Amino acid sequence: MSHRTHRRRFGTAGAVLASAALVVSLAACSGQASAETDGSASGTVTIGAHTNGAGTETTLKVATVEKIRDELPASVKSKGTLVIGVGALPAGFPPLAFTGDDQKTLTGSEPDLGRLVAAVLGLKPEIKNATWDNLFVGIDTGATDVGFSNITDTEQRKEKYDFASYRKDELAFTVLKKSTWQFEDDYRTLAGKTVAVSSGTNQEKILLEWKTKLAAEGKTLDIKYYPDANSTWLALNSGKIDASFGPNPTAAYQNTQSASSANPTRTAGTYSGAGASLQGLIAATVKKGSGLDKPIADAINHLIETGQYAKWLKAYNLSNEGLPTSEVNPPGLPLDNQ
Repeated sequence: MSHRTHRRRFGTAGAVLASAALVVSLAACSGQASAETDGSASGTVTIGAHTNGAGTETTLKVATVEKIRDELPASVKSKGTLVIGVGALPAGFPPLAFTGDDQKTLTGSEPDLGRLVAAVLGLKPEIKNATWDNLFVGIDTGATDVGFSNITDTEQRKEKYDFASYRKDELAFTVLKKSTWQFEDDYRTLAGKTVAVSSGTNQEKILLEWKTKLAAEGKTLDIKYYPDANSTWLALNSGKIDASFGPNPTAAYQNTQSASSANPTRTAGTYSGAGASLQGLIAATVKKGSGLDKPIADAINHLIETGQYAKWLKAYNLSNEGLPTSEVNPPGLPLDNQ
């Protein structure tokens, strides 16, 4: 999901445009890894709970599908829980995963999809929050059944993990709502623009490649770097930059949070996090050979077919990242682009 080059792809410090105070109030997390057992009533899952506006609270009816439940490994089925790993420590990354405004619930689109999948499988969701690195340690050791943490499907990761895709891995350009500029999936529209990006990220790599192409055509693209989220937002608000380029969920969050402000923002175009040759994918991640990839993919496809998946995306303003189907181990980011 790479917030840096290792593909976490949740909001990077420079890419998050919301004010620092707002992010702190939404994303405050305990410094210790935590475990939480979901308290939703049987047959229902509440998504968007305690998000303080980052998501729309919605209660969905989700019945167990016995045919899919029967696909589970016997060990998981018998214990009755699905241990869902999220790598949101220490600070969280709204709207994907963060500690809610009740100061205890791990909320956001990622743990909420885990809760929905667990309901289809007839399992009690147990959410474990960890650092990014410890999320994978948990999967490796079997302490965690599945990671729902905006993890990008890559060919390198397939050496150790199996995947069930559930969202497009998209980057987005954020501009002031009053701006008329659109990316239009064409790097040439960036000619003469000034764009902020976070250093060391995949989006920086893509932007630098476009800058080189434009230079060869005798055109310019000015790239700016800022130390934190607030600085980037202030630069956009004051007209020092034309746009910011970063993870789409971060852009969606900023658009939601700024909607009633004096200078609301909007998304001016998206681009695959895997580049021009492949649509990047975010996927549920399980230990290779665990046998959990197919039932999880089938559970996601059931949610797609019943419309619950679309409601989940809409609750977090992520409808533009929706997939028509979940696939087991689809083509991932190639080894030469990691």
